[in-house]
Amino acid sequence: MRLKTLVLSGFMIAVLIAGVASYYASSHPDGLEYVAGLTGFGDTARDSATARGPLADYRTRGVANDRLSGGLAGVLGTLTVGGLAGGLFWLLRRRDVPREHS
Repeated sequence: MRLKTLVLSGFMIAVLIAGVASYYASSHPDGLEYVAGLTGFGDTARDSATARGPLADYRTRGVANDRLSGGLAGVLGTLTVGGLAGGLFWLLRRRDVPREHS
């Protein structure tokens, strides 16, 4: 199997898992926030700088359906990370340097 086929297949599986498996994910995805709420100090936390971002809290802003919103956030996150990683690998790849004949 060619490396390109293997990488693309793995990436497509990751996108599929991010979109489909999120449907079955816990309704309390952030364990730390959940435990903080149970133990009584959850209200002392402050929002992060990205709390109003388009994919904050494992949801997609503007999508009303919680399951669809979470799945879309997973797919978009996977595509973003895959694109950044692929771009980084492309920039840092080894290039064959032509040898000069002497």
